[in-house]
Amino acid sequence: MTEKEKRDNGELYNANYDKFLKEEMLKTKELCFKYNNLEPSRQSERKKLLKDILGKTKENLLIESNFYCDYGYNISVGENFYMNHNGVILDGAKVHFGDNVFIGPNCGFYTAGHPLEVDLRNKGLEYAKPIIVGDNVWIGGNVTVLPGVTIGNNVIIGAGSVVTHDIPSNVMAYGNPCRIIKEM
Repeated sequence: MTEKEKRDNGELYNANYDKFLKEEMLKTKELCFKYNNLEPSRQSERKKLLKDILGKTKENLLIESNFYCDYGYNISVGENFYMNHNGVILDGAKVHFGDNVFIGPNCGFYTAGHPLEVDLRNKGLEYAKPIIVGDNVWIGGNVTVLPGVTIGNNVIIGAGSVVTHDIPSNVMAYGNPCRIIKEM
C-alpha cells in the first residue's frame, strides 16, 4: 500500500519523507506562491489559479492572499465562499466547505494529526481526518479547526476559537475549546 493510500484510509502515513507526496505538495505550494504574488487587480488570473489549486469549486469564490494548503485537490468549496487573509488548509484528508461560508483572517483548518508516541512522530508519521463545514457558516478571525471536526449548517464560530469537536447546526459557539453558547 502506498503512503497516499494509507493517508486516504485514515491510517498513519509518511508525509515528510515519501517522494510522491512531497512532489504533490511542492507542486501545490508553487501554485500557492504564484497566487499569493499575483496583483489583486488580476482577478481572472487569480480565479483560474484558485481553480487549479482547489479540488472542486463553484463560481463565486474569493480567497485573499496569503493562502496556503498542502495538496489542494482535497479541498472543495461551495457557492459564495470567502476566506480572508492568511488562510491555511492542511488538506491531507478531505476538507469540504458548503455554500455561503465566510471565514475571517488568520484561520486554519488542519486535517493532520500526529501520534503521541515520540518514535512514530520522529519517523515523520501522521494521520489525516476530514473536516466538514456546512452551509451558511460564519467563522471569525483566528479560528483553528482540528482534524475530524464537522461544523453544521447556520453556525457562527466566534473569533479566537479552537474547534476540537463537532458543532451542531443552528448554534453560536466560541472559546477554547469551542463550545455552544446559544441556539439560534
